[in-house]
Amino acid sequence: MKSVDLVIRGGQVVGPDRIVAASVAIEGEHIVAVGHDDVMPSAKQEMRADGLYLLPGAIDSHVHFRDPGYAHKETWESGSAAAVCGGVTTVFDMPNTNPPTGTREALALKLKSAQRSYADFGIHALLDDSTVGHLEDLLAGGATSFKAFVGNTFGNLPPPTDGALLEGFEKLAPLGIRTVVHAENSSILARRQKVMEDAGRIDALAHLAARPAVCEIEAIGRVLTLAEWTGARVHIAHHSAADSLYLIRDAKRRGVEVTVETCPQYLLLNTEDMLRLGGIMRLNPPIREARHNQPLWDALMEGVIDMIATDHAPHTPEEKTRESIWACDCGFPGVETQMPLMLTEVNRKRATLMDYVRWSAVNPARAWGIYGTKGVIATGAHADIAFVDMARSGTLAQGRLQSISKISPWHGRTVQGYPVHTLLRGRFVMRDGELVTEAMGWGRSVKSLQTMPTPRPRNTELYSSAITTTPPGVRPNALPSEDVPR
Repeated sequence: MKSVDLVIRGGQVVGPDRIVAASVAIEGEHIVAVGHDDVMPSAKQEMRADGLYLLPGAIDSHVHFRDPGYAHKETWESGSAAAVCGGVTTVFDMPNTNPPTGTREALALKLKSAQRSYADFGIHALLDDSTVGHLEDLLAGGATSFKAFVGNTFGNLPPPTDGALLEGFEKLAPLGIRTVVHAENSSILARRQKVMEDAGRIDALAHLAARPAVCEIEAIGRVLTLAEWTGARVHIAHHSAADSLYLIRDAKRRGVEVTVETCPQYLLLNTEDMLRLGGIMRLNPPIREARHNQPLWDALMEGVIDMIATDHAPHTPEEKTRESIWACDCGFPGVETQMPLMLTEVNRKRATLMDYVRWSAVNPARAWGIYGTKGVIATGAHADIAFVDMARSGTLAQGRLQSISKISPWHGRTVQGYPVHTLLRGRFVMRDGELVTEAMGWGRSVKSLQTMPTPRPRNTELYSSAITTTPPGVRPNALPSEDVPR
């Protein structure tokens, strides 16, 4: 084999089912060999990784980089810098920016902003009543997938009607395109919040009282019904409640094409933290009681929940610390802290590194159609690697975050296990814990990598062609008569 660009020697390569001592050879953007040190080719550059674990770069399929429209909260430059400093090499951005990513023009504007990204990226376009008529055009313009805000969130985008959601699923099912769903019942939560406000409740727990777990149970059940009927691929975002897990478990047993994410905040935080931190903790769905934490962990281990995401949703400190909980913006940064938080739990024996790789890289890559090129350290894959020191400990500090948002519920939390270098497509974007600023703009869209299966809709009589085409022998708008077949 000819000389390659880089050989990494002495590390422990982590996959979803095993950890092996191996060296990794990289040429250009790709891995060209993984194996014993003795069989590695010569290289222009060598790097020792003794004592480090080599993990596939994490894939966070739920970030809000706020760009365009809310640059005072975050930009593609700052958000993606946070990602790569947290060992995350690919992100999928949400559409509730300004303008929302629901037109070809708005999508082009976001893709232009993303040219400053340190990380590779996908774009979730908006699925609602205003966009359902041109979903194919958004895909042609560079969208990788869609997001439906069935429950309201930052930006106050109106939720899609059930009719639009069904039509969207019917159109996307034969394309194999997955739709992310924020699954909360908007009618219940809007009414409950008004009741709380009218009663003068402005405390932190009023937000939870306005969004009980039944909001998630009902919305998930509705989404799964439409997905099963159409054969559409759906993804439940930020799963927060133990009570709705049975719906996911049962749907998967029936073969419904559903994937599910949860976030570190739902695994590790609860209402005790909300009482302590107030509006900093406000997000949608809300942080719930402690009884939900362990069932979510169990669901991850069982495979009912497929992956870890962060719902990285930055705001300024002023926007998070207002007196009334209703005036505090929803969300907080998370893309940079996810890996050390989860590695800490691995060190505590709640999971293994192999479990973590499955949740952070393998399963997200499969869900978004990029597995093989992303999500794995193997010959032919992109050289996306997080170099992890499982012995390194420290304290998370919001002032050191790359994000513009310098306010986090994780501030002051002790962790053990850090990414110390991040390699994206063969180039260091973070090294020795420091951002490589020259790598800004190295990130690119994963759209061209996607290989999505194309299932048939399960109920083709309701697919769009059946809706818009009059059956043979039937006169439009005609009452049945003797000469019209019944």
